[in-house]
Amino acid sequence: MPAQPLDETTLKALVADAIAAPSMHNAQPWRFRYRSADRSLALRAEFDREMPEADPSTRGLHVGCGAALLNLRVSACHRGLDAVTTLLPVPADPSLVATVRLDECRGRSAPSADASLAALYPAIRRRHTSRYPFDDRVIPDDVRALLHEAAGREGVAFGFLPPDRLERVLALIRDAEGLDLRDPAREAEQRYWTRDTRAEAPVDGVPDYAFGPTDASGRAMNRDFASGDDVPGRGHALFEDRPQLALLRTVRDRPADWLCAGQALERVLLTAVLHGLVSSFATQPLEWPELRHLMRGPALGKGHPQMIVRLGYGPEGPLTPRRPVTEVLTIEP
Repeated sequence: MPAQPLDETTLKALVADAIAAPSMHNAQPWRFRYRSADRSLALRAEFDREMPEADPSTRGLHVGCGAALLNLRVSACHRGLDAVTTLLPVPADPSLVATVRLDECRGRSAPSADASLAALYPAIRRRHTSRYPFDDRVIPDDVRALLHEAAGREGVAFGFLPPDRLERVLALIRDAEGLDLRDPAREAEQRYWTRDTRAEAPVDGVPDYAFGPTDASGRAMNRDFASGDDVPGRGHALFEDRPQLALLRTVRDRPADWLCAGQALERVLLTAVLHGLVSSFATQPLEWPELRHLMRGPALGKGHPQMIVRLGYGPEGPLTPRRPVTEVLTIEP
């Protein structure tokens, strides 16, 4: 007997978990379509939410879609479903970034292909970007090893920067932040994706309450979503002198690799949450081709850098808005 279609409540729960993923400027560039006939969810990239200035190749957009895909897989596994995933199934349709067939697991003797995903489920709603200072406590080697393993399960390399390479990357982050602030088109694009919560109740973008404090040292490691403007209630704080930054790298640099990087990113972030870590991103250098090229030098490791992740111990970031599930999910017969 053919498997019955999933009920609407389960579908909405799966997609609600998927869209809790991070995306560049919280643009949430995704849409889901469920076909009841074959129990499959199609994940489509919404290219009208792309950022032609900071992300002209849509690399960052694909990373965000990959993160949502990982959350979907985790949520499915938690509910006893196998998420049989195919990336970019129709080459002529680049917006169709993945299809996920949701099969029933057949009893305890036949677990899903990656049962370790289910253990990550409690972290989905606890993961938030924290743009606050972290303390100086070093992440233990055993936890670092788990994060490395998490990325490796998605075929992506992950590694923390040693001190000499850290200084080089911090310099590139500062250079990129300076370039951003001097580029009117990029600044306008970033402003488009920020939200003044005194004037609106946002469903996407980065709300002003999530900007985090400015760095009193002036080192500008975090992206300045306020573009130098004063934000009521936004304070100043000293950030860590030696942030614990890690790179995600892929062997190739194609849309499929970007999707894998997004899945690895979210798997790392969820694993980090379960071990008491908080995270943010410092991807400014990856948005300037000449600076991203410098990060491929022998000193920083082989492969194409896809994400720069800041991890550590500190305050959790605030919950940021998400588009309603009914806006991003379509159910077909």
